[in-house]
Amino acid sequence: MARIGRGYFDRKGQFFRTPREATASDLAALLGQIGDGESLAPGIAHTLLERRSDIEALFSEHDAMMAEGADDSVITPIKATVANLQSRTAS
Repeated sequence: MARIGRGYFDRKGQFFRTPREATASDLAALLGQIGDGESLAPGIAHTLLERRSDIEALFSEHDAMMAEGADDSVITPIKATVANLQSRTAS
Protein backbone atom coordinates (compact mmCIF):
# COMPACT_ATOMS: atom_id res chain seq x y z
CA MET A 1 0.00 0.00 0.00
CA ALA A 2 1.24 3.48 -0.81
CA ARG A 3 2.17 5.78 2.04
CA ILE A 4 2.83 9.47 2.37
CA GLY A 5 6.37 10.33 3.29
CA ARG A 6 8.76 13.21 3.46
CA GLY A 7 11.89 13.48 1.41
CA TYR A 8 14.53 16.00 0.50
CA PHE A 9 16.23 16.69 -2.79
CA ASP A 10 19.67 18.06 -3.52
CA ARG A 11 20.25 20.60 -6.28
CA LYS A 12 20.66 17.83 -8.83
CA GLY A 13 17.24 16.42 -7.94
CA GLN A 14 18.55 13.33 -6.16
CA PHE A 15 16.25 12.12 -3.34
CA PHE A 16 17.42 11.85 0.28
CA ARG A 17 15.64 10.82 3.46
CA THR A 18 17.06 13.62 5.61
CA PRO A 19 17.91 17.27 5.01
CA ARG A 20 21.42 16.55 6.32
CA GLU A 21 22.04 13.99 3.57
CA ALA A 22 20.72 16.34 0.86
CA THR A 23 22.85 19.23 2.12
CA ALA A 24 25.94 16.99 2.35
CA SER A 25 25.36 15.97 -1.27
CA ASP A 26 25.17 19.62 -2.34
CA LEU A 27 28.35 20.46 -0.39
CA ALA A 28 30.19 17.52 -1.95
CA ALA A 29 29.11 18.68 -5.41
CA LEU A 30 30.40 22.20 -4.66
CA LEU A 31 33.74 20.79 -3.49
CA GLY A 32 34.12 18.63 -6.61
CA GLN A 33 36.65 15.85 -6.97
CA ILE A 34 39.18 15.89 -4.14
CA GLY A 35 42.07 13.46 -4.19
CA ASP A 36 42.98 10.62 -6.48
CA GLY A 37 40.57 7.75 -6.95
CA GLU A 38 37.41 7.98 -4.89
CA SER A 39 36.74 11.61 -3.96
CA LEU A 40 37.20 12.81 -0.40
CA ALA A 41 34.50 15.45 -0.96
CA PRO A 42 31.61 13.49 0.62
CA GLY A 43 33.56 12.95 3.85
CA ILE A 44 34.66 16.57 3.92
CA ALA A 45 31.05 17.66 3.34
CA HIS A 46 29.88 15.64 6.36
CA THR A 47 32.68 17.13 8.47
CA LEU A 48 31.69 20.64 7.38
CA LEU A 49 28.14 19.95 8.55
CA GLU A 50 29.31 18.50 11.86
CA ARG A 51 31.66 21.42 12.54
CA ARG A 52 29.34 24.09 11.13
CA SER A 53 29.22 26.28 14.26
CA ASP A 54 33.02 26.26 14.56
CA ILE A 55 33.41 27.08 10.86
CA GLU A 56 30.85 29.88 11.05
CA ALA A 57 32.72 31.32 14.05
CA LEU A 58 35.98 31.27 12.06
CA PHE A 59 34.34 33.06 9.15
CA SER A 60 32.86 35.61 11.55
CA GLU A 61 36.33 36.29 12.98
CA HIS A 62 37.73 36.51 9.45
CA ASP A 63 35.05 39.02 8.44
CA ALA A 64 35.80 41.11 11.53
CA MET A 65 39.52 41.16 10.69
CA MET A 66 38.78 42.10 7.09
CA ALA A 67 36.49 44.90 8.26
CA GLU A 68 39.36 46.28 10.35
CA GLY A 69 41.39 46.70 7.18
CA ALA A 70 43.59 43.61 7.43
CA ASP A 71 43.85 42.32 3.89
CA ASP A 72 46.24 40.15 1.94
CA SER A 73 47.62 43.06 -0.11
CA VAL A 74 49.63 44.20 2.93
CA ILE A 75 51.62 40.96 3.05
CA THR A 76 53.24 41.29 -0.40
CA PRO A 77 55.13 44.56 0.32
CA ILE A 78 56.27 43.14 3.66
CA LYS A 79 57.61 39.99 1.97
CA ALA A 80 59.43 42.16 -0.60
CA THR A 81 60.97 44.28 2.17
CA VAL A 82 62.14 41.21 4.07
CA ALA A 83 63.59 39.72 0.89
CA ASN A 84 65.47 42.97 0.19
CA LEU A 85 66.86 43.03 3.73
CA GLN A 86 67.91 39.40 3.51
CA SER A 87 69.69 39.96 0.17
CA ARG A 88 71.57 42.95 1.62
CA THR A 89 72.76 41.02 4.67
CA ALA A 90 73.76 38.03 2.55
CA SER A 91 76.14 40.14 0.46
